[in-house]
Amino acid sequence: MKFKIRSLCAALTLAASAQAVQADDLLQIYQQALTSDPLVLQAKAQRDTLYAQIEENRSPLLPTISGSIGYAKNWSDPGQDTSGISGGVKLTQVIYDHSAWVGLSLAEKAASQADSAYASALQSLITRVTKAYFDVLTAKDSYEFRGAEKRAIERQLEQTKQRFAVGLTAITDVHEAQAQFDLASATEILAENTLANSYEALREITGIDHKSINVLDTDRFSASVPTPNNSAEWLKMAESSSLDLMAQRIGKDIAQETITLYKAGHMPSLSMNAGYSKGIEQKTGDVNEPDFDKSNIGLTLSIPIFEGFKVSSKVDQAQFRYVEASEKLEQTYRRVVKDVRNNFNNVAASISSIRAYEQSVVSSESALKATQAGFEVGTRTIVDVLNRTRDLYDSKRKLSEARYSYISSVMALKQAAGTLTEDDVIAINSGLKSL
Repeated sequence: MKFKIRSLCAALTLAASAQAVQADDLLQIYQQALTSDPLVLQAKAQRDTLYAQIEENRSPLLPTISGSIGYAKNWSDPGQDTSGISGGVKLTQVIYDHSAWVGLSLAEKAASQADSAYASALQSLITRVTKAYFDVLTAKDSYEFRGAEKRAIERQLEQTKQRFAVGLTAITDVHEAQAQFDLASATEILAENTLANSYEALREITGIDHKSINVLDTDRFSASVPTPNNSAEWLKMAESSSLDLMAQRIGKDIAQETITLYKAGHMPSLSMNAGYSKGIEQKTGDVNEPDFDKSNIGLTLSIPIFEGFKVSSKVDQAQFRYVEASEKLEQTYRRVVKDVRNNFNNVAASISSIRAYEQSVVSSESALKATQAGFEVGTRTIVDVLNRTRDLYDSKRKLSEARYSYISSVMALKQAAGTLTEDDVIAINSGLKSL
């Protein structure tokens, strides 16, 4: 499992070192986010910290070597001053300490869990970048459609004024057209503000201001049912590949092994101690005393007898945390099931809505032409023309939103199943075009 997670991390971070100077498409923005997004960098730092802690938890099982050296001088009766130099080396090696071995195992599992969390953060980055990118395109399309709608209403307003001037229409028609033009102007201003805010949301991820981005090539865009084409198969993939599930399963294992760690507080530990020391002593006026050499080796057996129920309390706490971890796993599983099913349904709904809105645009264009013709001969009013104009641009906006919703839903589905990779970013990016 650790190899699988690390492989995914490597696949997702393959392009981290390649940062373009000017980000104008989805892939370039994603590559910039890899090296600058605070959430990803936090997850990476947390993972690196836990891997560093493995060595800390291994240290109690390794030998401990210490050395010492000293010098002393004593003054006493005349002619009896003494001085001496001594030094020594001490070695301590754990032979058996069950809690130390369990602690090392826990540190390794915690690092593995951090691997899952980091890989999950990378997948989340893909969906966040994709969503922010297409939020910009959604806002951009909306702003352009609002502008086109305003210009169309403006033409109708001018036409209505001309007809009123020659007595072909009533002043109420002019007022109706003017009111719709004013409303269109206001909504265009709001759409422009939404576009500016969406660019700011993209900057929050990368830390870079993006003035222009590539747009979706609608001529080549095709919304197809994802493979596999049923939610049950996606659920099977999620059960084995979901990074959130992996992290929670490891968390449950950690909680269970923590019980073992605290139970080890009742168990004895055995260590070996060895030492060597050497010293030289000299008296004033005398020759040096013979050097002394001392060596020792021994075993130390520590047996915990009673610690005021401290160990029992820790075991009880660990058992409760195991129950908590088990419920977190169940909660995560239920959420993953919900996310997979919801996003699969969202993909299917987006496909159907795209087809419906495509037809709606065609129908709205025909209806507008017919209404304009009727207005020219007096069988339709300007209100009818304005309504059909609004219907046309509403259909265009909704078609645009449905396309972007489809892309976002596919990415969210793959993330929920744990199969989302940079290849998906590349595939989407290939469907974009420059302005």
